[in-house]
Amino acid sequence: MHVRVLGCSGAIAKDCRTTSFLVDSDLLVDAGTGVGDLTLDEMSAIDDVVLTHSHLDHVAALPLMLDAVASRRNKPLRVHALRATIEALRAHVFNNVIWPDFASIPSLEAPFVTFHDIVIGQELELGTAALKHIEVLPAVHAVPACGFAVRCASGGPHWVFSGDTERNPAFWQRVNQLDVAMLVIETAFSNREQGLARRSLHLSPATLADELAQIAPAREYPIYITHTKPAETEEIMSQIAALADGLQMQGQRAWDIRWMEAAGVLRV
Repeated sequence: MHVRVLGCSGAIAKDCRTTSFLVDSDLLVDAGTGVGDLTLDEMSAIDDVVLTHSHLDHVAALPLMLDAVASRRNKPLRVHALRATIEALRAHVFNNVIWPDFASIPSLEAPFVTFHDIVIGQELELGTAALKHIEVLPAVHAVPACGFAVRCASGGPHWVFSGDTERNPAFWQRVNQLDVAMLVIETAFSNREQGLARRSLHLSPATLADELAQIAPAREYPIYITHTKPAETEEIMSQIAALADGLQMQGQRAWDIRWMEAAGVLRV
């Protein structure tokens, strides 16, 4: 299974694209601005989209992608999300004011997109080019949100994505039960902005350290940092490195922490 990093930034700037991952060729995890780097053929091959939540940086490209490739497809694009996320999209995006209601055109019987409810703890099997098993994980954010654990349907370790979240003990309780190949976890703000991170329910390096401390002792896997604000990325990564060095100097557990960059490909 391949995970292509289309976007992993917490905001836009030159070479910074917001959250989106393409799993193999047919599953899109979030639909941030990174989707715009795909070709028409690549967008047309996507049959399923799973969304962590309704915030613009995670859904901005969805209506634009539909507009670009709807006429090239012979079946609806399936969008899977929490009920609150779907309600937000239908009320505020696909409302015939901000964007056409692609769930009712060209007809209700044969729309360009269909929406499908998911719930925390649910397990799905999606994919046409390659079947994938997806588990919906809990998240703690300013709007209803989730994360995902994705693996090949035939078995193997999981690619785990936290989604946007703050402190989340239920997430770690479940992740510690999974075979994890790698973890992608957000750290949106630096410690200097820790108050803002707390209010907006995002992680900062200090709270990230507290979260990673919940990983079971026997578990080791690379940890990719995503969703950093472009103006703070260097500061965030410097603070994370300092925390990791401090733990190592104290003889505590050292983590394999990496900064995620757009255009990379993760092999699970």
